[in-house]
Amino acid sequence: MVCLDSFLTGSAANLTPVTDHPNLDLREVDVTRFIECEGQVDWVLHFASPASPKDYLEHPIHTLKVGALGTLNGLGLAKAKNAGFMLASTSETYGDPQVHPQREDYWGHVNPVGPRGVYDEAKRYAEAMTMAYHRAHSIPVHIIRIFNTFGPRMRRQDGRAVPNFILQSLRNEPITVHGDGSQTRSLCFVDDLIEGIWRFLNSDVTGPMNLGNPSEVTVLQLAQTIMSLAGATSKIEFVERPVDDPEVRQPDIGLARKELGWEPKVSLEEGLKTTIDWARQVWT
Repeated sequence: MVCLDSFLTGSAANLTPVTDHPNLDLREVDVTRFIECEGQVDWVLHFASPASPKDYLEHPIHTLKVGALGTLNGLGLAKAKNAGFMLASTSETYGDPQVHPQREDYWGHVNPVGPRGVYDEAKRYAEAMTMAYHRAHSIPVHIIRIFNTFGPRMRRQDGRAVPNFILQSLRNEPITVHGDGSQTRSLCFVDDLIEGIWRFLNSDVTGPMNLGNPSEVTVLQLAQTIMSLAGATSKIEFVERPVDDPEVRQPDIGLARKELGWEPKVSLEEGLKTTIDWARQVWT
């Protein structure tokens, strides 16, 4: 396996347990530039992109380039090697949805010129490019729309709700909740997501396909749950909501259930306990 990563928002340390594996070739590469890979390639898995609002707002142009040029380069490699191509897209293609829960046949409600548009539209463009190569060159493709995911190895300063709330709870700092916290999210533990990705990769389904946990929770409920599990004495502090912050987010996973026999197994509380225990050891 050849793994390419610029480490713009990631860390090679996450791969420490497998860095010395004889079948892993880890390279520091920016996929917005031409990609070369020697020998046979079976699948190109394009998971590159800043994914946290904090990251893609700090790197707006690079986020757009990864979605456009990175996808083009990955598809070019797949075409040259007669390989398949898997695109990690996102629930953000639905924007601030007017349909709830979100099904794959919903086209979305996205502000293309808002600050979040650099991520949303990059992924929407990547999906269009992937399907163009599929239709024009008969490349086998899989498009995943990944919903909010969490688990160990998230960055301390990631900027998303789960790591923010965990870090603030472990420090007994004020828990900063955007708006009044009534906006909802659906959170999938990383182990469940990986299982879904693996099943999708080994299927004949093109997609797009939602992968996420359909259990919906308000952001305020999430903050309170994390505080309780961490044994925090923090206070809730309500702060201004970001521009175009989605009001609701919940995947319809009927397609994944039907085609993959997949659905999440890890409850929100179980996944949060595991993540908090890891963070307590690594972050404090």
